[in-house]
Amino acid sequence: MKVQLQDQSVRLRLDEAELARLLAGESVENMTRFGGIEGWGMAVSLHGGERPVLLDGGTFCRLVLPRPAVEALAARLPCRDGLPFDIALEDGSRLQLQFDVDVRDSVRQRGVTRRNTASSV
Repeated sequence: MKVQLQDQSVRLRLDEAELARLLAGESVENMTRFGGIEGWGMAVSLHGGERPVLLDGGTFCRLVLPRPAVEALAARLPCRDGLPFDIALEDGSRLQLQFDVDVRDSVRQRGVTRRNTASSV
């Protein structure tokens, strides 16, 4: 899982194997250590609700995403359009979350999906 952070936005990009683990009910985690045992990590998992949930533990955050939305994204892969979420935080601020699946990996794993185009009459 690749994690990009900037201001109040987070982008998560999973590959196909990580997506499969997520859909199978597992958590996908990323931990960065800064020497010794200290570090910062993020995990993502799914739940049956409609909205994402952020569980913050200071040096370890867990994002719990709505399973139906992630399953719908998986059904239309490969695609460049991921899932944007807006998460309200306890202090009144908001966190913008972008959840993507690596499109190049999806093409390698699934092949290219051809879209039907309307023929001119």
